[in-house]
This record gives sequence, C-alpha cells and structure tokens, in this order.
Amino acid sequence: MRHFGHIAPAARQGLFFQEPCEFGADSPARMLSAALGATLYSPATRSKLADDVIKQAGRGVVSMVLCLEDSIDDSEVAAAEENLVRQFAELDARGFEVPLLFIRVREPGQMASLVSRLGPTVRLLSGFVLPKFTEERGVPFMEALTGAEKACGQRLFAMPVLESPELLHLETRRETLQGIARTVNKYRERVLALRLGVTDFCSAYGLRRAPDMTAYDVQIVGAVIADVVNVLGRADGTGFTITGPVWEYFRLQERMFKPQLRRSPFLEGRAEELRTALIEHDLDGLLREIELDRTNGLLGKTCIHPSHVAPVHALSVVSHEEFSDAQDILRPESDGGGVMRSAYTNKMNEVKPHRAWAERTLQRAEVFGVAREDVGFVELLAAGLTE
Repeated sequence: MRHFGHIAPAARQGLFFQEPCEFGADSPARMLSAALGATLYSPATRSKLADDVIKQAGRGVVSMVLCLEDSIDDSEVAAAEENLVRQFAELDARGFEVPLLFIRVREPGQMASLVSRLGPTVRLLSGFVLPKFTEERGVPFMEALTGAEKACGQRLFAMPVLESPELLHLETRRETLQGIARTVNKYRERVLALRLGVTDFCSAYGLRRAPDMTAYDVQIVGAVIADVVNVLGRADGTGFTITGPVWEYFRLQERMFKPQLRRSPFLEGRAEELRTALIEHDLDGLLREIELDRTNGLLGKTCIHPSHVAPVHALSVVSHEEFSDAQDILRPESDGGGVMRSAYTNKMNEVKPHRAWAERTLQRAEVFGVAREDVGFVELLAAGLTE
C-alpha cells in the first residue's frame, strides 16, 4: 500500500515531486509509525465490517482500529468479538489488500483469546490498541501482547492510549508519565505509536471543545499534550511517534463536497474559492488542529469519520519548500554546522538546531511524498477525495 495509492498513477505524477513510497505490514516499525496517517476507528459490532474495511482501503485509508472498548456497550463485547472473527475470515477469503488493522481491547486477556480464535486470519492483524495506559495497567497489557505474539508466531504492535485521569491531574502527572516511560521503553520494539485520548481528558472536567476550537485551545488539554511530548516525544532517539487527538465533528458531507471539487479543477486558479468552501463545511477547526498537531511534535491523527481522512493526509504531505530546506540542512558538506540562506530565499537554515526537524521531515516525505512546487493543500485534498 501507499498513501494516495488509490488515485491514478498519472494524477500522482502531476501532484508529487517525490511520490509516497510503498509499505506493508512487514515494513520496518520506523516507517510504519510515520505512515499511520489518519487512523480510522470503527466499532467492532458492525455487521458489514469487512465491506467497510475494503471500502475505506479503496479510499486511501492505510490504518484502522476495530474497537471493542468505548465505542460499544458493555453488553456487546462478546458478540463483537465473535463478529471480529467472522469478519477477519471474510476479509481473508476475499483476498483484498487491507489497511494496517488493529483491535482496541478492554483487558489484557482478550489478546490471547482473539489471536487463538482468529486462527490463520491473524496474519491480517498488525496489533492492538491498549486503552487507559499507565504503568500499572500497561505492564499486564504488554506482557499479554508478548504472549499473543509468541502464540501466533508473527509480529504484533502495541499502540497505547494515554487518556487516564492520573495523567491529566497535575499532582499525579509527573509520576504517571515516568511510569509510562519506563513501561514503553522496556517494550520499545513492540510500541508502534502512542495515541492521545483527549476526549477522556475533557470528560474529567466536563469540557467539550466547539467545532471552531482545537484541543490546544483547551488549556488543560494543551498542557498535557505538551508534557507528553516533553517526556515521550524527544528527537534524541529516545522518543516515540505520538499521534494527534480525535476530531469529533463531521458535518462535512463528502457526497455534497466532492462534486464542488470536481467542478473546480485545481489548475483553474480557483484555490481561494475552494479554501472558503472548506471553512464553510466546518473543516476550519480540523485543519487548524492538524497543523497544530505537527507544530507540537505529533504525527498522524485518530479519526472517527471517513471525511477526516483526506484532510489529514493532504496536510501530511511535505511541501517542496520544506523538502528543499531539509535536504540542504542534511547535506554531507553541512555536517560541521553553520547557517545558510534557504533555496527559497525567505529564511535562514541553521544546520545543527534544525537537523532533527530535517530528519523528521525527510521521514515524513518518504511515506507521504513531496508535493510539486505549484501544488498545495487544496489540490492534494481534491485528489484524495477521488474514488
């Protein structure tokens, strides 16, 4: 699979200076953690889940979480597990390429049970999402994951969700973060990414951000994100990929929006009109939050609606200007440091301070590609919405 792989090769060539690379479930963890993109959640109770997975893969989704936790009622868990086993069997029989698939469990024991019940179709599973992750809860989860991995004989990743009240509350945050760090460092090879449960953070204080507000505008939440990145997202080789929080609103209706994009080809000079349309369709808050995610050190995003996927992926593509700066900073002749004017002549690139940024930018460029000089977000979004 590859990002923007659902659009025609000729269209990709027109958009990208450097096309996104291909990757699969057996690719290196470093590549997969950067490539997660918009991770789409779906309740595990859906009767046509296999159809949903195939449909979303055809629309550009490369990672999905099939949820047995908060998205379903407590009374539905057993039936949802049975449904997952049936749906994996159907996916396997149909032979389509599927996204990276993860199951969000409630308790550690579910992992071994599900791996056993999935049988040969476990090869379609990339790992598990572990809710309300702390050191106390996380160690049993990680031990159970290790056991499930040995039982099925294939690599399984963990994606812990950081969403517990102990992490939010100031008096317990430092100790909780240190405990999480100890746990994920111990099992580093199995931790693909850390996910943020901002809805749970807001719930602890009876808060809910409006559609024109981002998670960073909720100062309690913004402070937690900053501390998580401070401890767990460092660029010195000790950090992990941390993904952006879920966006709750989805009044944008793609069936209404896509015709507008199709009637307005992106080479006809109507980019400003389309940007206005994006704001009118309640995407402005989402777009701001995606930009703030990356500015604050996060990569990828939890999504609960398919309409969020294309904007996340379009804004993940590296611009030609970013790519040019990153390449200049990382040239072998620049190893000694120094300062240089950018090729775009609009900034100074300071080699040593900007090196970590440049390395991360080229990692993102590998999996999301580099846009051509004259291609921007609107053009990438229009292409991403193509079926």
